[in-house]
Amino acid sequence: MDLENVFKNNSDWIKAKLAVDPKYFETLGEGQSPELLYIGCSDSRVTAEDLMGLGPGEVFVHRNIANMVVGTDANAMSVVNYAVTQLKVNHVVVCGHYACGGVKAAMQSADLGVLNGWLRNIRDVYRMHRKELNAIVNEDKKYDRLVELNVQEQCVNLIKTAAVQKAYRDRGLKVHGWVFDVHTGKLIDLKIDFEKYLQDIMEIYHLD
Repeated sequence: MDLENVFKNNSDWIKAKLAVDPKYFETLGEGQSPELLYIGCSDSRVTAEDLMGLGPGEVFVHRNIANMVVGTDANAMSVVNYAVTQLKVNHVVVCGHYACGGVKAAMQSADLGVLNGWLRNIRDVYRMHRKELNAIVNEDKKYDRLVELNVQEQCVNLIKTAAVQKAYRDRGLKVHGWVFDVHTGKLIDLKIDFEKYLQDIMEIYHLD
């Protein structure tokens, strides 16, 4: 890749935006008020705004390997807290994708060095759902199902946080679980039952 092309592309992009709206960047510089926090995978094939048909200022984005929401990850927790309490988003989405390299790596027994600690979180998801997953003979389908279950569990991890619980009580914030199918381009709503999961965990995870 010739990085000079990146700057040329940027220049062309600026011209295209200004041709449509001469005040585009003036408006962009005035601030942001996104309604949606998107937590997705760092995979280079999955571009958050593009797959949702949204543009700058419309979605607050956090990405990491395999779209994880880990309570000890200060980066992710800071993003969630800022988006929910300061930007006051009304929807938080965890979006995984099929053919996820992080999920596939977590299913291998190889020592992956510094990644071991991170992938252990996905292995925990496998452990919790191993009966269902071990019953799936086709390996690709097993990977796909683990992607879905991982999204589900990261949604539960979001619901455990004080910021999300308070925003739900105060203004009805919702948590959603989606999967992006890289083979078709389709965005799939897993229809996570937010209220059910909230009720199930409140005995232990309720935070005022």
